[in-house]
Amino acid sequence: MLEAADFDYNLPDEKIAKYPLANRNNSKLLHYEQGKISQDVFSNLKDYLPKDSVIVFNDTKVLAARLFFRKQTGAKIEVFCLEPHESTAEQALSSTETCIWQCMVGNLKRFKAQDVLEQEIAGVTLMVKIIAKRKQDVLLQFDWSGGIEFSQILNEAGQIPLPPYLNRDTEENDEKTYQTVYAKNEGAVAAPTAGLHFIDQQLTDLKSDGHSLEYLTLFVGAGTFRAVKTEKLVEHEMHEERIVISKETIKNLADKHGKIICVGTTSLRSLESLYWYAVKLNHANGKGVSSVGQEDAYQLPANWTWKEACNYLIGYLENNQLEAVDFHSGLFIMPSYNWKAISGLITNFHQPKSTLLALVSAWIGDDWKKVYDYALKNDFRFLSYGDSSILLRG
Repeated sequence: MLEAADFDYNLPDEKIAKYPLANRNNSKLLHYEQGKISQDVFSNLKDYLPKDSVIVFNDTKVLAARLFFRKQTGAKIEVFCLEPHESTAEQALSSTETCIWQCMVGNLKRFKAQDVLEQEIAGVTLMVKIIAKRKQDVLLQFDWSGGIEFSQILNEAGQIPLPPYLNRDTEENDEKTYQTVYAKNEGAVAAPTAGLHFIDQQLTDLKSDGHSLEYLTLFVGAGTFRAVKTEKLVEHEMHEERIVISKETIKNLADKHGKIICVGTTSLRSLESLYWYAVKLNHANGKGVSSVGQEDAYQLPANWTWKEACNYLIGYLENNQLEAVDFHSGLFIMPSYNWKAISGLITNFHQPKSTLLALVSAWIGDDWKKVYDYALKNDFRFLSYGDSSILLRG
């Protein structure tokens, strides 16, 4: 049985990129294909893409999700909005008077159940109180008046939440550099960082070269940074993230098996989850399925092709007059996973003992050790603001 220690390696602090490059397109690019490794710069990505690839991006946009309050005693309380509670991001962000969020709270011991914290923001008084303390988060209710949307409150007073391993405060430039150039759908609390290397001109050039670009949305949660702390890999409890994929995108991907290149583990996880969502929905006769579980891929039958799964979902959406699938996924991709959708992965270099590194290992096997050893010896920059790789199995 796989252990978390199987995905450990020594990552010196000086290898972690604390800031992005001035030109995001100048990042290094590691090219892996059929066991062979070389390096280039990201602006030359087109030279390593298979002909007529379909490149899939996660167009989620990072929220300015960190808010700061002070009690009358002077105690500073930090609130990190993770995900709306019992509503969509669109509903919560467009609310003009109240909303409830699942949050992480800094200095929680000073924030009592009877407290109501207040802050003047954008001409209104924002009030926050505790609804419930739970195992992984705290439910907070936000109330205000004045007719402005909660998204405006966050944009006025919130900060972009940087990954904790950067170990620094958010700076003004991060508001731009910690977003992809194609970020669109607000609701993530972490960037899909594999996409940070792209610039607008490169996207245009890729289309001119005959590649197709497709977009989906996975709202990245803070759980993506959770290290595996259990001894056995399978005992790790995966976080769930919301995925939205349009009917048009599913149609465009249905016939593209063998050509799909995912930008980032979030795009990859979305498409692989889409397959299992179709299988699970079919087994439930098209009813009552809102999520893909951690173990579904290892328990449900896998006798559909990628095209069959896509076609089932297209029919399901048309029959129900829907334009997109909208579900949560806690899919845990690890070695032994049976791949269904993708043929290549563009990704950064991940933390030791992380679920993302287990995913990379599921894709290229033990060669992940060769890839990471090469990157460390050749001064690649690691983690969110670091360099990139394209991993092809051939």
